[in-house]
Amino acid sequence: MAKKTSKKTTRKKTSKASPKASRGSAAARAAEAPPQPGKLSLDLKTFDRIVGQDRALGVLSAAMGSGRVHHAWVFHGPRGVGKFTTAAAFGAMLIDPSLAPDLSGRLAPDPDSPVRRLIAQGAHPDFHVVTKELAAFSREADVRARKQTNIPVEVLREFLIEPASRTRAMAGESLAGKVLILEEAHLLNREGQNVLLKTLEEPAPGTVIILCTSNEERLLPTVRSRCQRVGFTLLDPRSMDAWLASSGLPFARSGLPPWLEAMAGGSPGAVIEATEAGLDAWDSKLRPLLEEAASGGPAIALPSQMAALTDAFAKKAVEEADNASKEAANREAVRLMLGYVASWARLKLRGERADPERWASFIDAIAESESLIASNVRILNVMEFLVARLRPEPARR
Repeated sequence: MAKKTSKKTTRKKTSKASPKASRGSAAARAAEAPPQPGKLSLDLKTFDRIVGQDRALGVLSAAMGSGRVHHAWVFHGPRGVGKFTTAAAFGAMLIDPSLAPDLSGRLAPDPDSPVRRLIAQGAHPDFHVVTKELAAFSREADVRARKQTNIPVEVLREFLIEPASRTRAMAGESLAGKVLILEEAHLLNREGQNVLLKTLEEPAPGTVIILCTSNEERLLPTVRSRCQRVGFTLLDPRSMDAWLASSGLPFARSGLPPWLEAMAGGSPGAVIEATEAGLDAWDSKLRPLLEEAASGGPAIALPSQMAALTDAFAKKAVEEADNASKEAANREAVRLMLGYVASWARLKLRGERADPERWASFIDAIAESESLIASNVRILNVMEFLVARLRPEPARR
């Protein structure tokens, strides 16, 4: 195994923590350690339980096998395809001294290692997940009071920059000493990205930073250039079936309903999101109205029903989360609504007697609706526009 390192790599063996930092048994602490404020408990997976991302896993496995792990990574790709899940699995292996080849020769950790238990509990002092929701735990009162629409630079400094500069808390020989995962990295504004850039350029020894994003183009070129990029893709049907079989969801045996399969489009996260949001109720209410409007029947109730469902979703989201932004919740609700309508339209397009030109035009109208929402047009007005474009030509006159 290679031992030589450079500024942009970390070694198989990192320096041990100071005696003060490493007092006590890690195994003993793992059994009782409470979650640290603002830290997430995780359903931590190993690489063999991550499906549909063989290329990305191959890149990461090769890096670990070489003993030279780059200090900064960008995991990019569509929403809900396993970027964060993989980042957590990768990061957990990097700081786990139990990592070793298994019987097949692949690197794997001890599934019962103290490190994995601490990370799963959200209590490992050298494993950090940074999200916009950490604003609620900031030491700055004005940051705690803000609506959670982006990742404030204060959150970046407090929960990523400062921990990245500290000495590792737990001793042990591992590929890295500290791992920091920045979820939805594109939510950093330009100032925040420039602050992050200095840490990416001059990382503390043994520190690995992973940026996860579904909008890589919103990251500054200077940020991207300091990182090793790993692409993630939508899952193919076979991989989706494998994921669904182990998901524990209600349709794990029966398969996804057609509308949800079309809406997910190869994204397990989209399936989970739609299920948790109760979009099956949307389907029951909206599909008959959409079918009626598409055939030229009365459509007067459809726009208001669509607007009411999005509003109810947004209100519930705000009620369930401290300092949640109603504006952001509205955008999320509309994204789901337009995603549902688009999935229904794609199913219509696949029909035997479908008019391809008509349904392609309607799908274009959905994209126009997204632009209208971005321009702050009222949700009801956008839904009225969309339904008007849905109706057949003679019925529009």
